[in-house]
Amino acid sequence: MQEAMKHPIGVFFSWAVALSTLLSFARDGVCAAVAPRRPNVLFIAIDDLNDWVGCLGGHPQARTPNLDRLAARGTVFLNAHVQSPLCNPSRASLLSGLRPSTTGIYGLAPGLRDVPATRDCVTLPQHFARHGYFTAGFGKVFHDGSIPPRFRTNELHVWGPAPGMPRRPKASVGTPGMHPLMDWAVFPEDDRDQADWKIADAAIAQLKSLPPGRPFFVAVGFRLPHVPCYASQKWFDQFPPEGQIVLPPVLDNDREDVPFFAWYLHWSLPEPRLTWLRKSGQWRPLVRAYLASTTFMDSQVGRVLDTLDSIGAAENTVVVLWSDNGWHLGEKGISGKNSLWERSTRVPLIFAGQGVAKGARCTQPAELLDLYPSLVELCGLSKQDGLEGHSLGPQLKDAQAPRPWPAITTHNAGNHSVRSEGWRYTRYADGSEELYDLRRDPNEWTNLVKRTELAGVVREHARWLPAVNTPPAAGSAHRVLTQTNGVWFWEGKAIQRAELEE
Repeated sequence: MQEAMKHPIGVFFSWAVALSTLLSFARDGVCAAVAPRRPNVLFIAIDDLNDWVGCLGGHPQARTPNLDRLAARGTVFLNAHVQSPLCNPSRASLLSGLRPSTTGIYGLAPGLRDVPATRDCVTLPQHFARHGYFTAGFGKVFHDGSIPPRFRTNELHVWGPAPGMPRRPKASVGTPGMHPLMDWAVFPEDDRDQADWKIADAAIAQLKSLPPGRPFFVAVGFRLPHVPCYASQKWFDQFPPEGQIVLPPVLDNDREDVPFFAWYLHWSLPEPRLTWLRKSGQWRPLVRAYLASTTFMDSQVGRVLDTLDSIGAAENTVVVLWSDNGWHLGEKGISGKNSLWERSTRVPLIFAGQGVAKGARCTQPAELLDLYPSLVELCGLSKQDGLEGHSLGPQLKDAQAPRPWPAITTHNAGNHSVRSEGWRYTRYADGSEELYDLRRDPNEWTNLVKRTELAGVVREHARWLPAVNTPPAAGSAHRVLTQTNGVWFWEGKAIQRAELEE
């Protein structure tokens, strides 16, 4: 008892698990009682992490030893993409198995259960619960606020703490608009004050106090490197001084062959543009802070993975790690996400564990939409009808296995980007287009869509564009683009080209 009192969070979750186990048996019925033991699932979500990961090679100074060791014992997808370059629609799509163009969820609101297309859908954790799994989530798994508290026990047996990011009394970076999240600095002094430390603590306590006799689905949602990019001094010290930080490659006239409509997808945002970062001398500080906060987050992933090993569950657990969208750090003249280019859509996706090839690297296109059917197949569950993704099972066994489907990213109604193994084709809602040869032009600097000899490539990719373009769901808000009587509106305000700040 004395030992237990030293760890009050462990005591709390032990009682919570005991109670939730009894309730879940009643709720899930006979299925929970008779289900054979299947592989566990450790479901790790990361917020706003692009390919600046050691095993992905996105930045030469990136340090992510724990993500790298997970990749070494599993399969890493080098060409994985989100369904939407924004938190809420990305997570709603993954967890429901439906595209944003199907549901109409494009903005930071409404939530998953507030939309007719997804109100009664069986989400990924619910499907596992129906097959006898104990389910728990910690941190940001669903988008913050998208599931009202009264409904949370319907989504997960245990809805654990999801602390927000620490806030400085005053932001250290005075970005345009002075948004409190748009900050990066050495902060806080103690890592235990970080949200990701607390999230890891809660997940670790849960893994050490699981209900006996049932497989588990434990989801852990880390917040960094989402802004504010904060990390203590020890993590900044792992990187060179600002003057030696490698900046991402940019082309000053990169927008010259890009449709002007591309600006509409990120018309007015708190994330600063490259012009401001350069003018204020904040480009290198932001890059260094992004790298440092990523490395700190990686350390917390390591704590959770170490716990999985310590409880003897690693061999019978499928681990999947993913990010909800990428992040620009100057490429295409912007920072943040909300674009249909590689920097915003491409994310880490790693599978490891039972049924997954070790040390494999797959270049076939993959979508986060594929996680639902892939995990169902890996764990031997019955299929869920209506899912729009496709199992990655063949690629998890053999990374060289061909895959007929491209990855499709949507940002607001009618704007889609199709990513194959070598190409990206984008069509905007006004009909304008882009085409990039990613094998020869990984920075997407040369738009080839007007090359007549590539018309066949355009047709091949265009045939994958979603046939359904559902209008924004009722209650849509924040980063939503709409059109009324030929006028385009960003967040309800008519777009005026003269307002574009270069």
